[in-house]
Parts: sequence; structure tokens; C-alpha cells
Amino acid sequence: MRSSKTECSGRCGPCWECELEIAGGGEKTVAGVDEAGRGCLAGPVVAAAVILPRHATLNGLDDSKKLSPKKRTALRGAIQEMPGVFFGIGLATEREIDELNILEATRLAMIRAISALRRGPELVLVDGRRWKEFPWPHVGVVGGDALCPSIAAASVLAKCARDDMMVELHSKDPRYEFHINKGYGTAAHLAALARHGPGRHHRRTFAPVAQATLPGIG
Repeated sequence: MRSSKTECSGRCGPCWECELEIAGGGEKTVAGVDEAGRGCLAGPVVAAAVILPRHATLNGLDDSKKLSPKKRTALRGAIQEMPGVFFGIGLATEREIDELNILEATRLAMIRAISALRRGPELVLVDGRRWKEFPWPHVGVVGGDALCPSIAAASVLAKCARDDMMVELHSKDPRYEFHINKGYGTAAHLAALARHGPGRHHRRTFAPVAQATLPGIG
């Protein structure tokens, strides 16, 4: 299946009309999938897969990047506690990212998230690109986290799960302040890299990390 375009602009937020248009109707069991952390310098890439009850309402649901941490946390609870919902989380580690490349590691994280669902989907709506090789029929939806409720819900779960992981990594190695930057290449993070060198949770194949020549901690 090709990447999908829809007449909906996403200005009004994710809506079922848009999702059903992309999915080709309401007959199939549809999972929305999104990832968090693809552009980071450290930590895993995390994906979530969500099958929402058809026409479920989640007040304030949107692309996770547009939401405050407080709102994301509230929505995560509402999604996970919703009757009839199915969700799964999958990740690819820093080492897998370095070994495979970030795109293949993202695909792996998505496959793991979908595989964790207790109900198998008949169609997967993936935020962004369509993958050449994927175990399920799927549609790539550009800007899907602003269009489709299932993808938006997945974006919230993926972002919250990864942020929790980065806070935990900070507790193990506080030098890089992962609890603040979540692994992204902020000025403070780059300064810490220059000062300490890469730590064990950095992605060694990413240019800013590769260019930090101090030994770090392995």
C-alpha cells in the first residue's frame, strides 16, 4: 500500500472521519503506530501500537509533540484504561540502532510494538513513511499523528514510555541530564558530550556522538 494523503488538513486535530477514509472504511481492525526518539543522540527508539474502539473519544488527543507533559500523561492514562483498547510498546536499543541504522531500528521497534498487541490488526496505519517490507498490510500516513486518532494515541504512548526510560537512564548516569533533554542534541547535551565523551547509552554512529572523541564510560 502507498503512503496516504487525505483532504483533511489536521488543523482540527485527529478525527475518525479522516482515519476511516484512509483505512478504506470501518470493517477492518486497525492499529495506529508511531515512534519517539528517532532523532535523538542517546537512548532507544520507542514505538507504540494502539487499536482504539471505533469512534472512541479522547478529549484533547493530538500529536504528542503539540501536548504538554502533563496533558500527555493524562492522555496516556485515559488510553490505557479505556475499555476495549489494545496497545503494545516496542523498542530498539542504542546498539541495535548502531548496528542496523536508525530507519531499520525504527521498523524493528514498530514490529515489536505491533507484535505485543493482544489482538492482531488487519491493517496498520503508520505515521510517516510506508515500509517496503512489513509483516502486516499497512498505509504510511504523512502527518498521521495529527490526522488519525489511533496514530495520535500511539504517539502519546510512545513519547511517554520513552521519556520515562530517559529519566531512568539519567538516574544511572546523570552527567548528560537525560531527564531534561531526553537524549536530544540540545546545547547543554552537546556540551556534556564534549566534556565527558559518549556514555554507554549514546548512539555511536550519530555524527555529534562520533565526533566526541573522549572515551566516556564505554
